[in-house]
Amino acid sequence: MELHYLYDKPEAVADFKSQPEDFIVDEILDIELTGEGEHVCLHIIKKQINTLDVAKKIAKQAGTHVKNVSYAGLKDRHGVCSQWFSVPVPIKKDVDFTELNDDFIFVAKQKRHNRKLRTGCHSGNRFTITLRNIDKPLDILSRINAVRQGVPNYFGEQRFGHDGHNLTMAERMFAGEHIRDRKLRSIVISAARSHIFNQLVSMRVKEHGLAKTWHREIFMLEGSNAFFEDDISDENIARLTSGDICLSAPLVGKGEKGLIAQEKDFLKAFNAWHHGLAELGLKNERRALRLIPIDLEVKTLSSDSIELHFALPKGTFATAVLRELVNYVDVNKSAFANKDER
Repeated sequence: MELHYLYDKPEAVADFKSQPEDFIVDEILDIELTGEGEHVCLHIIKKQINTLDVAKKIAKQAGTHVKNVSYAGLKDRHGVCSQWFSVPVPIKKDVDFTELNDDFIFVAKQKRHNRKLRTGCHSGNRFTITLRNIDKPLDILSRINAVRQGVPNYFGEQRFGHDGHNLTMAERMFAGEHIRDRKLRSIVISAARSHIFNQLVSMRVKEHGLAKTWHREIFMLEGSNAFFEDDISDENIARLTSGDICLSAPLVGKGEKGLIAQEKDFLKAFNAWHHGLAELGLKNERRALRLIPIDLEVKTLSSDSIELHFALPKGTFATAVLRELVNYVDVNKSAFANKDER
């Protein structure tokens, strides 16, 4: 189901990920490493290799099982991405992880720490994105100032798998099919919740954008998962303006706590999925409605190429920003689809 645009659908078309260097991601890890302990933290720059394959190489080098390798977050295979990993290594044992260096992996730094890195321990990511073969570059430039004010905080299409396969599996799961693989099951559940969130946000965008509030809202504390329900008021308007709180939409689970009347009405269309997620024991959570790119800058490289720079909080998607600027064609995805057709 196509999601609504906040600033109307862009006119420009451009190629995205024509080459790995067109998508550069730098993970922001705001943790002071101790320099001692039974875990080695590795800052790795990877190219055209996925996070799990890097983890396997680290495990082999350390002489341990891949399940003992942890990382802050998954990173795209099709790009140049820096990210942090950790692996347990006995204090008296030295492992030279620079032996992993090749055309796809570069170990930029290794340092001991007193605990393993956990998923989500990073604060966000910085992006450098190059768009090529743009047919209407002025349309992109004319949208930059608007996008700086924020875009719908949609989950990216990668959350839903190739051709939405994860959502197809979710439909089968909620119809009674059992998924034995726990990791796959978790991915499918996450995709289902993300899809419902996207559709509710899209509905709000269609109705009145992201600025107008309902008479009663569930507000999130900025930079926190905490939320509270309240009427719109002078105080809450002031807090929204200052950035102390933000508007939100639900990641649905069990019960109706954390849902307001309009959301309950909307969720009737997803009753089977909502009921299925509740039966799995998931709690209702909230996610910010708006995504504001940090320090969004643009640089014109040529008559048909533009470079974008911005940072985003963890758990958000660069494609949510990109889709409001341009109709991008993921060259790697298109090549994959053509290969399937052959």
